[in-house]
Amino acid sequence: MGRDNRIIYTMTVQQQLRGTGVALVTPFAKDGSIDFTALGKVIDHVIKGGVEYLITLGTTGETPTLSKEEKVAVIEFTFSHTAGRLPIIVGVGGNNTAEVVSDLQKLPLDKALAVLSAAPYYNKPSQEGIYQHYKAVAAASPKPVILYNVPGRTGRNMSAATTIRLAKDCPNVVGLKEASGDMAQCMDILRDAPDNFVVVSGDDLLTLPQIACGMQGVISVAANAYPSEFSNMVRACLVADFVKAKAINDPLIEAYDIMFAENNPSGVKAFMHEMGLLENEVRLPVVPLSEPVYSRVKTYLAK
Repeated sequence: MGRDNRIIYTMTVQQQLRGTGVALVTPFAKDGSIDFTALGKVIDHVIKGGVEYLITLGTTGETPTLSKEEKVAVIEFTFSHTAGRLPIIVGVGGNNTAEVVSDLQKLPLDKALAVLSAAPYYNKPSQEGIYQHYKAVAAASPKPVILYNVPGRTGRNMSAATTIRLAKDCPNVVGLKEASGDMAQCMDILRDAPDNFVVVSGDDLLTLPQIACGMQGVISVAANAYPSEFSNMVRACLVADFVKAKAINDPLIEAYDIMFAENNPSGVKAFMHEMGLLENEVRLPVVPLSEPVYSRVKTYLAK
C-alpha cells in the first residue's frame, strides 16, 4: 500500500515527492467532452493501486487541448474526488512566461501540494532564457515549484548546470522531473543538487536504473494503467531491493514499449480502455493508436 494518509500533511513537500506520482490522463467521452465519471474511476484506480501522489494537468492529461475553463474544472474535480486521500500536484507550464505567471495567480491552487512546470517548448530559449523563465515562475508561484525537463517534447534540454543553478538560487524550486533520458546528465544533477532538492524520473522505462543512481521516485505514465505493479517496483528500488524490483519491472518493459510506440497518452489510454476505465478517445492533433499497435495491447493483456 501507499503511505499512511494520516501523516501526509506532517511531511515536507520533498518527503511527499518520494515514491510514485501518476500523471493522470484526461478521459474524454465519445463526443469529445471531458468524461468526469471516468476521471473519478481513474483516480480511484490509481489510489487503490497504492501510488503516493497525483499530478493533474500534466502533458499526459493533454493540457494543450484543454480550454482554461476545462483546466479549472479538472483541477476542482480532482481535488473534490480525491478528498484529501493523496497529495495533488498541478501542472502549470507553457512557452509564454507572462501567461504562466498569470495562470499561477488565477488557477485554483490552494489545495495543491506543488506545481509541476515544464520547460518552455518550441521557442528553444538559451540556458539563460530557461533560467530566467523559471526564476519568474518561482517568484510568482503560490506553491513550491517542480521543474520538468523533457527535451523530447520541448525541443531544448535544460542542462544540469541550469538545474543546479535554479535549485540553489530559488528557494521555491524544490525538485525536478528529469526526462532527458541522458543518464550522465542525471548523475551530474544527483551529484551536485542541494540535499533538500528532490529529483524524480520522468521516464518509466529508466525509473529502475535512475533510482539506483539516487533519484527518489518517478512521475509515471504507466502507473495510470498499472499503479500497483509500478508503485511496488519503485518502493522495492527505494529500499535497494533491486532483485524484487527487476522481477516486477521485467514483465512491464513490453508494456512501456507499446505505450510509447506512437504517442502519449494514446498508448496508455488504449490499455486503460481495454481495462474498462475509459473510452479510447483523445483530442487532435493526437489520434488513437493505429490498429497494428492496438493489437499489440490486446496481445499483451491476453498474456
